[in-house]
Amino acid sequence: MDLHKLQSVIAATWRDSILERLSAYVRIPNKSPLFDPGWEENGHMEAAVTLMADWCRKQPVAGMKVEIHRLPGRTPVLLVDVPGELPGCVLLYGHMDKQPEFTGWLPGLGPWEPAQREGKLYGRGAADDGYAVFSSLTAIAALKAQNIPLARCVVLIEASEESGSIDLPAHLAALGSAIGEPSLVVCLDAECGNYDQLWCTTSLRGNLVGELLVEVLEEGVHSGMATGIAATPFRIAQQLISRLESPVNGALLLDELSVPVPEDRRAQMRSAARVLGDSVAGKLPWVKGVRAVSDDPVELLINSTWKATLAVTGADGLPPVVSAGNVLLPRLAFKLSLRLPPTCDPVRAARAVKDCLERDPPYGARVSFRAEPAAAGWNAPSFAPWLEESIQSASQRIYGRDAVHLGCGGTIPFMGMLGERFPKTQFFITGVLGPHANAHGPNEFLHLEYAEKLTACVSLVLADHARTLRR
Repeated sequence: MDLHKLQSVIAATWRDSILERLSAYVRIPNKSPLFDPGWEENGHMEAAVTLMADWCRKQPVAGMKVEIHRLPGRTPVLLVDVPGELPGCVLLYGHMDKQPEFTGWLPGLGPWEPAQREGKLYGRGAADDGYAVFSSLTAIAALKAQNIPLARCVVLIEASEESGSIDLPAHLAALGSAIGEPSLVVCLDAECGNYDQLWCTTSLRGNLVGELLVEVLEEGVHSGMATGIAATPFRIAQQLISRLESPVNGALLLDELSVPVPEDRRAQMRSAARVLGDSVAGKLPWVKGVRAVSDDPVELLINSTWKATLAVTGADGLPPVVSAGNVLLPRLAFKLSLRLPPTCDPVRAARAVKDCLERDPPYGARVSFRAEPAAAGWNAPSFAPWLEESIQSASQRIYGRDAVHLGCGGTIPFMGMLGERFPKTQFFITGVLGPHANAHGPNEFLHLEYAEKLTACVSLVLADHARTLRR
């Protein structure tokens, strides 16, 4: 294989084709069904999947089959099936659905209007993770251009990942054996610690999201008349949440939310901390003077990849400050998002959280916690020697630096599904969500040079996988 030619083909495709289509994709507000219950009527998901499918069909890959798989009432799945010259199968995964807009975008930037600045493409969904289908098929096409024999490659792009992949199990059941049994899974929906080398994700946290509702009064009452007689729903909610989380250090207090951290993962975090140093905390957009919960980068990595955490991500019942009168509010609802350790049982965790919050409510308040289906975390199987060597070689050849292995604080439900379904499969999970890329928040961007180089790394790993098959 001619590495220079491979990189030239990939660079040309990014420059002449991908960038324009990816920018068009940013303009589509195809929010995940959890954030857009009317997604089907609104037509944005259909526009996104059609854009991607049309681009795929134009790529120079002989024998490729591009199909939009549909089920009634479910978001679509894009399948690209590339026949192979060798036995076996590789599954390449990404998603097309997006998080909602959020606030705080810088002047000239916005969620649905792409903008290029200093080698970055800004806009919702470019990095998380609309680029995945373009990068995956380009990596395959660049190898086909040099007649490199490969196993069959199946690119699967779902449209409900940001909602916990709620529609994916039904699609997998309907597809049956159509995907085959992959010996390698490539996922392009993860993080990178910097933009200087290849990063490989070895674990993912689970996710438990639910609504905590606290009701005290039938209607709001003048605060001068009611305070001191009735407890405020906010104070009750504070007490309930403190059952889950220490208000002092943020530690989660339920045994059902805790797991031991494997020693091999601790060793990976120590190695990653030596590479990242202060940037473990420095990647966040801190307000001046604010510091992280610890000065130890290893502790921060453990906290964000193998410990349970809680964030209150939304509230109903609190009026805006400008229109907040002197009223004791009758009820409040809070959206709670818990990240669960990779090997934590999400069903057991959900039961424990519900019992903790609803048991013996203060002052007899009416309290309920309604959880959405919890997503399991995932801990990668040990790398096969060929894959370990391939990842390191790809990083050294493309970036000039060693690869780094590290857990990810986010959730990719499909990886847990695949790990359970195909226990012997090898996983290469990577991505472009590096410092300040800010997926889910304002000013999300895709680092274009890094994404282009990552595409080349995927090509090299696919070629090495094929080489093991020939042996």
